[in-house]
Amino acid sequence: MKKSLLFTVMLSITLLISYAQDESSFGIRFSGFVKTDIFWDSRQTISAREGHFLLYPANENIDADGNDINARPNFNILSIQTRLTGKITGPDAFGAKTSGVIEGSFFGNIESNINSFRLRHAYVKLDWTKTSLLVGQYWHPMFITYCFPGVVSFNTGAPFIPFTRNPQVRLTQKFGDFNLILTALSQLDFVSTGPDGASRAYIRNSAIPTLNVRFEYRKVNSEEGKEFLAGAGLNIKTLAPRIETDSGYKTTEKITTFSETFYLKLTIPKLTFKLQGVYAQDAYNWTMLGGYAVEDVTDVARDIWAYTPITTAAGWFEVHTNGKQWQLGLLMGYTKNMGSNVVIGGDAFERGSNIDYVYRIAPRFIYNAGKFRIAPEFEYTVAGYATANPLGGLNIDNKGKVTDSKAVANARILLGVYYFF
Repeated sequence: MKKSLLFTVMLSITLLISYAQDESSFGIRFSGFVKTDIFWDSRQTISAREGHFLLYPANENIDADGNDINARPNFNILSIQTRLTGKITGPDAFGAKTSGVIEGSFFGNIESNINSFRLRHAYVKLDWTKTSLLVGQYWHPMFITYCFPGVVSFNTGAPFIPFTRNPQVRLTQKFGDFNLILTALSQLDFVSTGPDGASRAYIRNSAIPTLNVRFEYRKVNSEEGKEFLAGAGLNIKTLAPRIETDSGYKTTEKITTFSETFYLKLTIPKLTFKLQGVYAQDAYNWTMLGGYAVEDVTDVARDIWAYTPITTAAGWFEVHTNGKQWQLGLLMGYTKNMGSNVVIGGDAFERGSNIDYVYRIAPRFIYNAGKFRIAPEFEYTVAGYATANPLGGLNIDNKGKVTDSKAVANARILLGVYYFF
């Protein structure tokens, strides 16, 4: 209730400010959409917000009669993706054009406060001729804002794509058709996991921001409806999983991980092709498979741990038509649990530790009638879960890699209904 009241007050103040601007037209302009998702799943799923954000099907859960408890369909109708965006313009500063964005939806921050207002983006931007500086919360630089799956589902291609928004400072330098993007990031809603579960503390206690560098070539010809994009990025993240051991001793052990991506996009008048590949260490906070594990206990008396990353490989490809009234599209994604490079000697902190792979095939149809859109989509997602071995455990080796798996599938039928404003 307090959050809703605060949002209402802030919105009212902002609207008053925007109307109080002089004839220079500086102020805030609101846009967004109302969206309702109607979806049906053929089985139980691993997802967020009552099934709305789908990752992959739930594993089999066999009862005493040999029946799979999770082989039960379910459905839902939700409007929590409804979004409000305020784009702010103002006078120049430091010789640069200034702008800002405030954007939120009603997705909630956790399962228990679904339907409540949630901040998505909040940033200011300075634009010079060839340089721009962004400060605030925005998409992670490994999520390419002009090369991501245009699916109807709110998962936007997860877990095959880095899906995360982060507080950050981002500098973009243009060299003709080339862009160099340097970013320093923290974490807020999308956080790493560790001994105390999902928490922002691990990156805060490292005292080192995540660092990202991206380099790309982008050529856009709007008159001919053509675009070519090719780029690559490197991400370096440091976590401090503990500052105190279970034995009560101070520990300074950290884990530093490296992740890479490459991406391509080609637009011709009637078709658009996109693809992205990701090779990531500890991709948990990107809403992907993976994480890290305890490699060894380096000091038994004090319970000091050394860590090793769990590696994930992922990729997706999309093709869609470019019609303004209607559009056909197809997404195909695949991700693989690559395990650790060394033997794991302790607990693992990861998503999908018992999963070998996940793949998805998702065709869609979008029809636009003015500001109204209706968009049916079919998602077929398969996860390869580790099978049981004769000793009662799972077929997972000592490096965290699944050695034998069984495919479990979910079919989702989704209908998205939008009204843009």
